[in-house]
Amino acid sequence: MASPPRLRLLGGFRLELAGETVEPCRNGQRLLAFMGLRRRATRTVLAGTLWPEVTEEHARGSLRTALWKLPRAKPPLIACRGDSLQIAPDLLVDVHLLTRTALAVVRGCGPAHDALSPPDPLLGDDLLPGWDEEWVLVERERLRQLRLHALDTLAEALIRQDRPALALEAAWVSVRAEPLRESAHRAVVSAHLAEGNLSEAIRHYCAFRRLLHEELGVEPSPRFTGMLPERLPTRHTAPGAARDAFLTGPSCGGVDPPPRPGRSWTP
Repeated sequence: MASPPRLRLLGGFRLELAGETVEPCRNGQRLLAFMGLRRRATRTVLAGTLWPEVTEEHARGSLRTALWKLPRAKPPLIACRGDSLQIAPDLLVDVHLLTRTALAVVRGCGPAHDALSPPDPLLGDDLLPGWDEEWVLVERERLRQLRLHALDTLAEALIRQDRPALALEAAWVSVRAEPLRESAHRAVVSAHLAEGNLSEAIRHYCAFRRLLHEELGVEPSPRFTGMLPERLPTRHTAPGAARDAFLTGPSCGGVDPPPRPGRSWTP
């Protein structure tokens, strides 16, 4: 039985027909990507979105040419019914799998016991990197936020299931995707605390605190600081003062700050 056609949009464009990679022309790629994300659209919407800087007549002509040049498949990759176009029902699009998986996790009905096992879509890349058209940027940010929320939710669920190692993996995927996102760092600290690794939790908090101060000039939220237990007070220290001095002092426990991260972060 022939394998179904596959359209990959995460990490770059790739179309597979009958198990072999084919490369449509540039406008064909844009057309398939848009339809793969939206599933269906009218000719007016397609022409106006993909060719916004030309007249409507010219844009519709470009759409007809792009449709004609698409790789041949049975059924066609895009079915035309009057003014309406629809993606082939058997075309497997990786974005759809990511969306289903992430929404299932956020809703609390995802299989956490199999989480992050390759090729888990939550571990995937961004949508069409290098494409800078407005409709791509909007969808890329939507999927990025959905993935990050799913990873946060997944990490919390794995901690509740007493699986801190997997929780750390989920949290670190989120940290690498967005180094300044506090919820991801809270998940890292929660996992360390669940394992009883207080020193690791404090070290990570301090590294994030310095990163946040360098990049944004702000402090972690009280919710984050409150996750760390107070140190036992001495007879010369008021209750809570030792922790406050440790966390807010100039050295934050003597942990060196990480290098300026750009889009990556390491403690």
